[in-house]
Amino acid sequence: MNWDQVQGQWKQMRGKVQQQWGKLTDSDLSMIEGRREELAGRLQERYGKNKEEAEREIDTWLLGQ
Repeated sequence: MNWDQVQGQWKQMRGKVQQQWGKLTDSDLSMIEGRREELAGRLQERYGKNKEEAEREIDTWLLGQ
């Protein structure tokens, strides 16, 4: 799956994203609205990761979808 597919199906993917990253709140998911950069930023905030770590986690997650 690629990010365009995630973005296009954001309402359906929200649950999977929250399952993967449980510290993300419903408010976070609403603000992300399928934007990868926003997800990476929220992961940085909630998990204390740097940008590269957050991007790598997103890439790994995408491969499993």
